[in-house]
Amino acid sequence: MAGGDQPAGGDLLLTAVRGQRRRLAGGVVGAICHQGGEALVPVLIGVIIDRAVATGATSGLLAWLGALAADFVLLSLGFRFGFRVTVNAAEWAGHDLRLRVAARVVDDRGGAETGRLAGELTNLATSDVRRASGVNLVMPGGTAGLAGLVVAAVALLNVSIVLGLLVLLGSPPLLWLSHLLGRPLERRSAVEQERAARASGVATDLATGLRVLKGIGAEDAAVGRYRRTSQDSLAATLRAARAQAGFDGAVLVLNGIFLAVVALLAGRLAARGEISIGGLVTAVGLAQYLLSPLGMVTNVIGQFAQARASATRIAAVLGARPAVAGGQADPVAHPRGRLRIDGLACVDGLRGVDLDVAPGELLGLVVTDPDATGALLRCLARERDPDAGVVELDGVSLADLPPGEARRLLLVAAHDADLFAGTLAENVASGLAADGPAAFAAADARTRAATLSSALAAAGADEVARALPDGVDTQISEFGRSLSGGQRQRVALARALAADPPVLVLHEPTTAVDTVTEARIATGLRELRRGRTTVLVATSPTLLAVTDRVVVLDGGGVRADGTHRHLLDSHADYRAAVLA
Repeated sequence: MAGGDQPAGGDLLLTAVRGQRRRLAGGVVGAICHQGGEALVPVLIGVIIDRAVATGATSGLLAWLGALAADFVLLSLGFRFGFRVTVNAAEWAGHDLRLRVAARVVDDRGGAETGRLAGELTNLATSDVRRASGVNLVMPGGTAGLAGLVVAAVALLNVSIVLGLLVLLGSPPLLWLSHLLGRPLERRSAVEQERAARASGVATDLATGLRVLKGIGAEDAAVGRYRRTSQDSLAATLRAARAQAGFDGAVLVLNGIFLAVVALLAGRLAARGEISIGGLVTAVGLAQYLLSPLGMVTNVIGQFAQARASATRIAAVLGARPAVAGGQADPVAHPRGRLRIDGLACVDGLRGVDLDVAPGELLGLVVTDPDATGALLRCLARERDPDAGVVELDGVSLADLPPGEARRLLLVAAHDADLFAGTLAENVASGLAADGPAAFAAADARTRAATLSSALAAAGADEVARALPDGVDTQISEFGRSLSGGQRQRVALARALAADPPVLVLHEPTTAVDTVTEARIATGLRELRRGRTTVLVATSPTLLAVTDRVVVLDGGGVRADGTHRHLLDSHADYRAAVLA
């Protein structure tokens, strides 16, 4: 499901079970063989006592002992086969669920990440998926448990109609009561998973921003925040554990009382002579055996309660409303790069913005309001739909294109873009317009070297490569934490330049570099993007000086338009913004 129509948690569990029905069928067969064999053990022992031991027939005793041995072989093989197939079903169901969650999170239309930290999504894709897919692990056992109850009831009917009816009529109310006892467990498990996911998200944020936190001396505040979140998670976990313990204890007591009644009634019938000694042994053995199937069925109830809570959280992500609508228009065959913004408005800073960027133009855009900057970049990047107005590329509205296609044609490179774990070359290659690293790896060595060299040089990242021990083959840690802020920014800029989109929007790409490097980047940027439409959203005079023209957005709309030199001479607000 791509999002928008939220499935219920129960429906998601049903889908997870149906998807593994073939494996589960094998698991059920194996589990029934095991449980049926277990139920037959006291029955065979009772028969041995009545027909072999009591009569002293050696041949009969050996025959029934052989039957008992064959039964043990059957139940052993059934358990091994059923358990192996069931585990496979649970693992495959978990794999399928993780793929669905991952597909929704990376969906071009976005929305799944709204209101959720990265660590929360990670927790959901691991812990919640494990619990939800775990229903496949207990379903065969539960089914076999029901079959075991039927076999035991039939065997007891053969011994005594009263005993058989007691099991047949007493088991359903017992299981229904167990279901009612499992409801508090479901509610508390949902809270436990939510709090655990939140703690995971805060921990991920803390680890990601550790260098920044140390730089501003905010370690204690961050640790305090995590401690409070972790304590909330611990409290929820303890409440869920108490609910689990209460459920297990109550079920054990109910099962014990029920089985004690069966055993006492069997003893009373034997004392009256209504059943034989072998029948008494069978009845008592079956009473003890019934602990296993009853436990298996009630375990399904408890596991289902926890799985449904996790499935509901998964369903909320799968059914998250997309951040932007997905268009169906055909891709622009030969994009020229003409960008037109008409009446663009957003509640968070834009009011009727009109802008026309010619193909191949290098435009500087100075926005005095940070909220307006963010709103404009999100609309251009198709991270949100504007409240009014339209953004067109070569006469086609971006809203009419699939979000992924729109971003391929118009790339917005944020100034704080993250890097990935891998080599510097792989990070730059991930921006290639075709198939990213795969296309880069398939190209010949000379093409790879030329692509890297031009992008790195224009971004000033060639100096970064020379400073690293293995050059472009140096491994970079997750989020680029092994690099300085300026180095990360230059590598991210090289990645955007390597993508070579028809329209490239760069947001403050040189805030973390020195003035000499910035001047070199400005020159390299103009040369590399010559003939390709580029928009520089920046206030750096060095960058704005190489643009063809500059547009000033102030108060939510266009306030000035001209060359950098002209605006410096004639526009006081512009001068204040770029020379401050």
